Amino acid sequence: MKYLNFIFLLFSLHIVSAQEGDSISRKKIDAIRITEAPKIDGVLDELIWNSASVATNFIEREPNNGTPIPDSLHTEVRIVYDDLGIYFGAIMNDSNTSEIAKELTERDDIGNDDFFFILLNGYNDHQQSFEFIVTAAGVQWDAKLTNGNEDSSWNGVWYSNVKINEDNWTAEIFIPYSQLRFPEKDIQTWGLNMEREFRRERRRFSWNHVDNSKGSFSIYDGEIHNIKNIDAPLRLSFQPYVSSYITSFDGKSEVSVNGGMDLKYGITDAFTLDMILIPDFGQTKFDERVLNLSAFEVQYEEQRQFFTEGTELFSKGNLFYSRRVGSAPTGAVQINDNDSLSFYPQTVDLINAMKISGRTDGGLGIGFFNAVTERTYAEITNTNTNETREELVEPLANYNVFVLDQRFGENSSISLVNTNTTREGNFRDANATGLYLDVTNKKNTIKYWVSGEGSWVMQGDSTKFGTEGSTGISKIAGNHRLSGEVNFRTKDYDINDLGYSSTTNYIRYYGYYGYRYLKPKGNLNNMYLNFNLNLTRRLDPGLYSEFNFNFNSSFTTKKFISFGGGFEMTPFGVNDIYEPREEGRYVKVPSYYDGWAWFETDYRKKFAIGITYDWYVYSEGWRDEKRIDFYPRYRFSDKWKLFLTTNVILNNEDRGYVNNLDGDIIFGQRDRNTIENAIESQYIFNNVMALNLSFRHYYSDVSYDKFFSLEEDGNLILNPDYLENHDTTYNNWNIDLRFSWWFAPGSQLTLLYRNAIESYQEEAVRDLNRNFDNLFNEPQLHSLSLRISYFLDYNRAKSWFGKKHLKEEHASIYNNRKYGRRL
Repeated sequence: MKYLNFIFLLFSLHIVSAQEGDSISRKKIDAIRITEAPKIDGVLDELIWNSASVATNFIEREPNNGTPIPDSLHTEVRIVYDDLGIYFGAIMNDSNTSEIAKELTERDDIGNDDFFFILLNGYNDHQQSFEFIVTAAGVQWDAKLTNGNEDSSWNGVWYSNVKINEDNWTAEIFIPYSQLRFPEKDIQTWGLNMEREFRRERRRFSWNHVDNSKGSFSIYDGEIHNIKNIDAPLRLSFQPYVSSYITSFDGKSEVSVNGGMDLKYGITDAFTLDMILIPDFGQTKFDERVLNLSAFEVQYEEQRQFFTEGTELFSKGNLFYSRRVGSAPTGAVQINDNDSLSFYPQTVDLINAMKISGRTDGGLGIGFFNAVTERTYAEITNTNTNETREELVEPLANYNVFVLDQRFGENSSISLVNTNTTREGNFRDANATGLYLDVTNKKNTIKYWVSGEGSWVMQGDSTKFGTEGSTGISKIAGNHRLSGEVNFRTKDYDINDLGYSSTTNYIRYYGYYGYRYLKPKGNLNNMYLNFNLNLTRRLDPGLYSEFNFNFNSSFTTKKFISFGGGFEMTPFGVNDIYEPREEGRYVKVPSYYDGWAWFETDYRKKFAIGITYDWYVYSEGWRDEKRIDFYPRYRFSDKWKLFLTTNVILNNEDRGYVNNLDGDIIFGQRDRNTIENAIESQYIFNNVMALNLSFRHYYSDVSYDKFFSLEEDGNLILNPDYLENHDTTYNNWNIDLRFSWWFAPGSQLTLLYRNAIESYQEEAVRDLNRNFDNLFNEPQLHSLSLRISYFLDYNRAKSWFGKKHLKEEHASIYNNRKYGRRL
């Protein structure tokens, strides 16, 4: 508790440390109200564009920060608005329009593309913005931005089109007010910045100057003035879906049809309710499963859209790991004599989920998440009678996350986060609470932070309480960057019911120094040099754990060849307190030295390649680890591209935990080979239709030649009497072939074929032909699914029931379809 008290004491010290400093210069532009909406076709030929104010005089952001845009790339943007939304018309000069980069991609992906970018902040507070990008190929990308952190999983419904002309390219964009957030005021002032990417020279230009020497780019926006007497529309939308699956596994086929709906409702101008009714996650991307020999579970990425979209508030403090909701059951199965486990579920069904989030005019962000999961049972069969019984392994469970995040200044915040898991009956319940303070001074040169967390786990009459805390200071401006931090976790810290925590029972001291180029020098566009020091000790009882030094570097030439490398070492070795998997024990790991190098060619070219080589050498026998990553790509055309990835890890004479025999902890010396190959190919028909192939094969074999017993002092002594087999070969094979069509704004049809195979053998199989024979003898999953979702906006749908409910402008937009191509 003394560490936690120290952390909270620092709150009062840090909160007064924000200093006055230089203000940021902000350009201003007046928006003009119009009465007739332009056709969104990429052609700025309507008279209303001639009367609009013009934003021009763009300034280079990268790589020559602060340089005026050349005349040959002169860019100007016109802005108008009406009762329904705001319109942008951009004209971007280019002396050689035949070379404009316009690679087609799927929505929310930017490839080798020129693009036009809009940042809008309805509250004009530098902290909560929306980003909208349209590429020269007409593809949309959008995101929410909070204090420099992008949430690109958010999908807005807006309209755009582009056109490439003889000496320029143009972009025309309409953003409905329903996709924005702004206060209820008669006269609005919004934050605005706009950027243009000139891809073939990899130069970026912004309307309001962004100083890349300090601070987040989101604080450098200008302002839109003169938006008057607009009303935020009722933000109510539905996304019903219907899906059908044909699945075959091990000779058994099954057909299913599902239906459900997502709902979004704007409770106020600032807050939104998201709800999922009868969820369907059958088309989520496959997990990249691996053979895990470590002391910790693998943390997989969230693939379900509901849990990735609009969750920027819930990620505060890292207490929320959404994969816990609907993951594997937490209960154990009681197996009696003559019993066998005939079925144990891998996941838990989600009944429903909802989240409320938003931020007030005063900068207070509020988020609430709730999900309920179903009772889940395992099946046990009596081998004598063949009778089957069910046993509850996960009860009805309720998951809650509550967040308060108060922004102040330009880059500062104080946040409170609470997570709670409540399970029916005598199953485990949990609660975790965190308090976080981040302060950046007015000059955007110094950042301070301090945080404290507590976790409670309750089961029956027992309660486990643990704490975590950290504090640090960082210089975040200029060529030279510095940082220092102290953080700790007690041994009973556990947030794994709704979060993710691995290492505990430590205190860590961290220092960093970095040097970077802020502008190109010589033959280099940029350079980064980073030096890191870590000292870690076990808290209870005190024990040296690790001293680590790391240097890494990155360089990019003016021809956009990137390369770098680094060096890392633990000169005093490591006392690993986790690998023995028993409290109070540790194993001595010898010192290692690690060097690596990487190289990437110019990704603007049709053919590009990247390679990394990383070599760990231990001061123990022939123990080492080699890692090789190879990732070429080829762009056949603007529509068709191919990505290949090969990752190879070769471990020689590694030593790790294998068993615990009544306190005799057994380690094994093992050789391990891991090879992962992946292929992704995309054929993009147009900016709303795509075919995507994803393939991954993961292979790992492990062979043991010696076994040891772990001594109390952390040393390993040879144990010739231990003869159990722990050799392993694991294969994981996945193919996804997906056709996707955005047939209307926010509406999508997805046809997916999936093939999956998994193989686990208790031997090391290194013969390639035999390995694949074993893999393809395993049961295969074949799945063909069709999912159709349709976006229904209340304001649009009500026009279907009579124009009398709409203004003339509404009817013009929603009934006459004046947008040209839709995305």
